[in-house]
Amino acid sequence: MKRFFILAALFVPVMLSAQAKLSQTVINDFSARVAAHYQLPHDSITGYIAEQLTRSGNAGLDIDSTVFDLKKDPVALDAALKYLYQYSDCNRQRFIANLRSMNLETNSVFPLATYTANKYKNDTKALLDDKKDFLATYTGPVTGKKPPASIADVAAANQAAAVAESNANAAAESNTAAAGNSNTGTENTAAPAASTAPATDTRNWEVHPLFQVRTPEQLVEMYGANNVTQHDAINLAGNKDGEAYVIYPDTDNELEVQFDGENGNIVTFSHFPSKWKSPYGIKAGDPLDKLAKVNGRPFKFNAFEWTNGGTVSSWNGGALEGKSVIVVLKANNTGDPKQYDQVTGDKTLRSDLPALKKLDVVIESIAFKAAN
Repeated sequence: MKRFFILAALFVPVMLSAQAKLSQTVINDFSARVAAHYQLPHDSITGYIAEQLTRSGNAGLDIDSTVFDLKKDPVALDAALKYLYQYSDCNRQRFIANLRSMNLETNSVFPLATYTANKYKNDTKALLDDKKDFLATYTGPVTGKKPPASIADVAAANQAAAVAESNANAAAESNTAAAGNSNTGTENTAAPAASTAPATDTRNWEVHPLFQVRTPEQLVEMYGANNVTQHDAINLAGNKDGEAYVIYPDTDNELEVQFDGENGNIVTFSHFPSKWKSPYGIKAGDPLDKLAKVNGRPFKFNAFEWTNGGTVSSWNGGALEGKSVIVVLKANNTGDPKQYDQVTGDKTLRSDLPALKKLDVVIESIAFKAAN
């Protein structure tokens, strides 16, 4: 009997240790199944996981890239398991049933269930409370996605769109010329209007590939020489800060890319409305409330009409904390001095200050930075 207890004392820690880490095979299997189900329309499990990853900030700059390749991001993978456990009401059997519904390998289900239940066993109440709050504003899954585009994919899509637009323009000119010729010599007859439907915009508006770009030549390859210009980059203090490249200049879809060497690329939106699919789903022109919702809590920013006025100074521990997101806000309704004076000067404001509600505060510009 004594020998049995000795063996048990040696064996149990080994079992617990084995359950504290997932094998690469299990990780790869879970990652692949999440990616597969994320491509299905209205998939409730991966839709829930993706939205929680986005709100928590664990999705990084591009939710689609993260969900399609969880095996490359241990933090996001752990978070995905946590949110699946939360989706399952922190019930191990329900969690196992949901794993099986995703068609994981049989040998993957038990290790995932054991690992996740052990890891979050002390967080059950917090997870269930968070789920209750989450469901109050959750509008349902947005899945049915395609794997993220590469630089080559963007270049090919935009080249095809340019050719289609050129062909459509040529056809319209041909129709106009033909209509003009058919009416030559005919008096008092109205020329029939050339009816050419506008070409569908099939350009690629994904932002993620821009963080993979390393040279201006790649930008030209992707968007065409006529759609890329170079100018001086200006920082918040109004000083020159290197060079920047502008895609689709002087249009609503204008976007600035700045190469910062080993520190990564900076992508800045300052025009709206815009067709770009921006990180975290936020872009220039979005209201203050939406930004606060994505952050998950109120944040702080510098008051207007002062040094760095309107710039977010602290995300206050929210989802955007530490995510290299730089936001400058502006107030559209500044005609009432009594209201506007409350939010100007050398001070810091909270985003939930009541006076801001009447000022129509929106994002003036937003920059995202990704490390190489």
